[in-house]
Amino acid sequence: MKRLSHVDRQGRARMVDISEKDETKREAVARGVITMQPATLRMIQKGIVPKGDVLAAARLAGVMAAKRVPDLIPLCHPLLLSSAEVEFTPIEKSGRLDIESRVKITGRTGAEMEALTAVAMAALTVYDMCKAVDKEMVMGSIRLVAKKGGKSGTYRRPGENGAGPT
Repeated sequence: MKRLSHVDRQGRARMVDISEKDETKREAVARGVITMQPATLRMIQKGIVPKGDVLAAARLAGVMAAKRVPDLIPLCHPLLLSSAEVEFTPIEKSGRLDIESRVKITGRTGAEMEALTAVAMAALTVYDMCKAVDKEMVMGSIRLVAKKGGKSGTYRRPGENGAGPT
């Protein structure tokens, strides 16, 4: 079994030393979903949620979260992001809002945690802005769908349509 890189020989958590790694262009794509009553999704799309423009706020929250990952996850390295995007796809019939983030950097470690955190925070923001009209929303299925760059190369999660770094 491969030794965990975030644990030293005594079993203590540690930040991985990336000083000897080459800087490369890296990109990560993550996705998640928040389900709600179809009427709630219609309110979001029409821009009539009492707290304001839900998708604009959630997009900004996701981007801001991607920039703050080392403040939230103890062993993550601070990264200089080149780009962070959050997009939404409403599925009206089922009351589902699909969330996708894409993060790009040039650095010594990947941006997977930044992309995943962006999706999570965007979903939490949708929940916060809509909880007054729909307390039964469910967030989930947050996952890495693709990454490229670094020693491990390119990864694409099987079965993900349109997944992949540009």
